[in-house]
Amino acid sequence: MGIADQIGSLTTEVYEKILMDEVKKGQVPMHIGIITDGNRRYARGNGLSTNEGHVKGKDKLEEVLQWCMDAGVRIVTVYGFSTENFNRDIKEVEFLFRLINDAFVDLLEDPRIYENKIRVKVIGEFDHLPDYLQNTIQKVEEKTKGFRNFRFNIAIGYGGRQEIINAMKKMYREIEKGKMTVDDITEEKFREFLYDKSLPDPDLIFRTSGEERISNFLLWQSAYSELYFSDVNWPELRKADFLKAIISYQGRKRRYGV
Repeated sequence: MGIADQIGSLTTEVYEKILMDEVKKGQVPMHIGIITDGNRRYARGNGLSTNEGHVKGKDKLEEVLQWCMDAGVRIVTVYGFSTENFNRDIKEVEFLFRLINDAFVDLLEDPRIYENKIRVKVIGEFDHLPDYLQNTIQKVEEKTKGFRNFRFNIAIGYGGRQEIINAMKKMYREIEKGKMTVDDITEEKFREFLYDKSLPDPDLIFRTSGEERISNFLLWQSAYSELYFSDVNWPELRKADFLKAIISYQGRKRRYGV
């Protein structure tokens, strides 16, 4: 590394420290939902294959989870694989499943999971996932279910509309069985039928790649979430970009419809 690179790296570190100090002065969002968009665009822009872009995205996620813990965030929910992603090329889908599976295997062997007491949970529909991935998900959830310091949720085979429809079906079956009535349905009761009833609503939804929509992600839970959209593709996200999102959140007044 040349002198100019060393100076640039040091400048970046100082800037990131300034931003982190600023973040810690305010109220940090307890729960952040992340839409990790832009792996394929990053790959195209850098002469890489689509699969290489996804690998870079996986590596970035490990970094971002550490940034979240450093900032004091307690819960992160990541949009890993949507119901719409099943419509992609079959080879890309199969590669993504293998990549996700490898990521979970790595988590099982990562000492940071146990040192930081990180609970890992997957939300979504598992029926269309390959058996090996379902088995790995079961292992990592079982291994970490007692941890309470930090929660890492990943949405796989997930769609917000599908989650709501499934919740309605479950309630209807309970009504048919006489275990509840239509009058019992409230927001609190409805939450019990979501994929994870214990998951608090996200304070902040953060999306990369410049797209300004939430793309069927946590539709019920994000009714009053603050939204932040970054122009950078997910693999190129810098710590400063992430911290700016939190600072933006801290500068807003949450009104909850009032």
